[in-house]
Amino acid sequence: VQLQASGGGLVQAGGSLRLSCAASGRTFSSYGMGWLRQAPGKEREFVAAISWSGSITSYADSVKGRFTISRDNTKNTLYLQMNGLKPEDTAAYYCAADPRGAITSMPRRYDYWGQGTQVTVSS
Repeated sequence: VQLQASGGGLVQAGGSLRLSCAASGRTFSSYGMGWLRQAPGKEREFVAAISWSGSITSYADSVKGRFTISRDNTKNTLYLQMNGLKPEDTAAYYCAADPRGAITSMPRRYDYWGQGTQVTVSS
């Protein structure tokens, strides 16, 4: 599967952005999907994940209540709605796929990665 993330940009603190991740191939609907991010000088960290069906989601504590992960299997697309953005959310955001279908917070469990989209939150 190939993944293409988009929707990043520059936003003021408190603002919102919606990231999208378009997937190619017919197996998207069977994959667990996740969003992870990496800030300069820091390790890549888990943000949110969703099961193949969309019925189970998981969030990092730092984004819980502000971010919402969702997917549309008919459109082969993953989303991340980000509200109440903070300067500490500034990072490159990556979508990733886990062929096992479950949700995971561990970056090494994801086999496929998109190219990343930059989110910058100004104070």
